[in-house]
Parts: sequence; C-alpha cells; structure tokens
Amino acid sequence: MADGRAAKGGKPTLRDVAELAGVSSMTASRVLRGDPRASAATRERVQAAADELGYMPNHMARSLRLGEGTGLVGLLVTNLANPFYSQLALGVDSVLAPHGLKTVIANTKQDPVTERELVDDLVARRVDGIVAVPASTDQRHLATAAAGGVPVVLASRPPEGFEADCVLVDDFGGARRATEDLLAQGHRRIGFVGSPRTVYTGTERLKGFTDALDAAGLPVDERYVRQGQKTTGEATLAARELLSLPDPPTALFCSNNRNTIGAYHAIRAAGRSTALTGFDDFELADALGLPLTVVAYDTDQLGRRSAELLVSRIRPADRPPSGKPRRITVPTELVTYNSGGKQVR
Repeated sequence: MADGRAAKGGKPTLRDVAELAGVSSMTASRVLRGDPRASAATRERVQAAADELGYMPNHMARSLRLGEGTGLVGLLVTNLANPFYSQLALGVDSVLAPHGLKTVIANTKQDPVTERELVDDLVARRVDGIVAVPASTDQRHLATAAAGGVPVVLASRPPEGFEADCVLVDDFGGARRATEDLLAQGHRRIGFVGSPRTVYTGTERLKGFTDALDAAGLPVDERYVRQGQKTTGEATLAARELLSLPDPPTALFCSNNRNTIGAYHAIRAAGRSTALTGFDDFELADALGLPLTVVAYDTDQLGRRSAELLVSRIRPADRPPSGKPRRITVPTELVTYNSGGKQVR
C-alpha cells in the first residue's frame, strides 16, 4: 500500500491512488474524472488502486476550486410526518434531478430557531439554492441567505421583509368556496379548526372562511373557532370541544389535512352526523365512511413550479430578463367523497 494517509489508517488521498497505480497525481485525477485520453491499461490500474484503497473523490471541493456549484439544493419543510411535504419534495426533485441537482431535505419542525440553524448550515455547505416552506413570518435568515447570493424560493408561504420568488396555493379562494358550499347546504353554525395564527396558510384560510360568512350576513362566532392545532391529536381535542358546546356546530371546516383527520376522529367518537370539510386532500380520504369534502390542489405542481423558479435563478442561461420576484398561484378545486364515489367540482 502507498506510504500516504491510507497507510496510516486515514482517508485515502488522490496521491495515494497515484502512487499505488504508478502514475502521476495529474494522470490519476484525469482518469477518475473520466478523461478518455488515458489508455485503457492506465484507466484499469488507476481504478483498481482507487477500489483497493476505497478512495472517494471529493466532488464538492473540486467544484468549489473550479468556481462551480456544489449541485446541492436545500429543501426546508415544517413537518416531514405530513404526507403533503413528501409529495412536495417529489415535485421539487422531479425538476431538479434532470439538471444534475440533488435535493437535501431538512425538517424545521415548524420551529423558527431550528429553521435559522438549518439555513445557516445549508449556506455554509454552499448549496446552489434553497426552496423553503417558512416556519414563521420571521424570515431574516432567509433574507440574509438571498442577500449573500443564494437563490431562495418560498413554497406555500410568501416572503416577509425581503423579495423572493414564491409559489402559493389559492388559500383564501379555496376556503371561501368551501365555506360557501357548506352555507348552500343550509349550515349556519360552522366551526373552524385551524393551524396556529403565525402560519400564513391557516390565516388566509380563516380569512376566506370569515369572508364567506360575512357575505352571507352571518357574524363570526368566536365560540366556534379553534386555532393552534399542529397534530391530529390536538385537532381531535379541539373538535371535541366544539361538538360538546350547548349549540354545537352542524359542520366543521378544517384548515389542513391534520386538522381534518383529527376532526374526523372526534365526529366518529361522538356518533354525530356533523358535516366535515377540510383543506388539503389526503390518502384514504375516500375510505373514512362519512361524507367528506376537501379543497384539493396539485401538491406535486407546487413543488415543480417552485423548483422551476429556482433553476431559472441558478442557471445563468435560464434567468428571467427581469430580476423582479415572481409569484405563482396554484388553483384549487372542491372534491367530495361519499358512498357514490368521488366528485370533483
């Protein structure tokens, strides 16, 4: 074995490979980069030496020396346990992969401090860009990353305090239409089960909900509003409280899939016929055994469009003529699941 770091039990270097193969370091480097000018015999010796030593080329260090990107893109999500984010990640990766970019997923747990630490770490690792679902309205760390030259695209929530491309869902319009649908069915006591007030999507969906009530001449009864639920268990407790009121709501509107599933458990446990409508479609929604309406949209499209905007910022040839931030809104539709199957409206 060569008398380099590999002989001392350390990580093998390019020089170790070159010495073992009996070639110069430059020749070894060319072979490992796939340079076709090296002879077959030389390529065979160098590759055999690299395999024997367990040598792994440091592509990141090489790209930085050459002034190239690392080929890594950070994707920040708030809750990996939510299938919404796995679908979002698939959409992002489907666009990045053909461009030779790899997705690094980080879970913020909807904690701004954790998110700030993760952003700092991604910037330190020299990622080519970041797609983020912000945990809060405090986005100073994302603004700092963008100001430092790291392209940033926000998904599902808009930028606060700085300019950046973003892809949003029609949260207000979808919630308003869903509430109008419940009103058209004759419901007048409608409960709202939603995310924390600091979450943009939940706030916009509450606005759509209250706007529909206001248009129908109905006041918003705060007794029927529950916000702050992050898990299905918390949503079940919130819905149970609403169903236990002296005049319980005859329908519940939930601001995301976690709250919808939690409310479903409460309704089944109470043995009630409370109508249930929620934002976000989810797997097995058609198997719950009770009528359910959801505000659906293409989560994969949300991820794809976010990645497309990011790629256009990373690749000079694809950059938009204007540096102005772009905003894309993904449309929604109402989907009803009942004994008759699935109906899209």
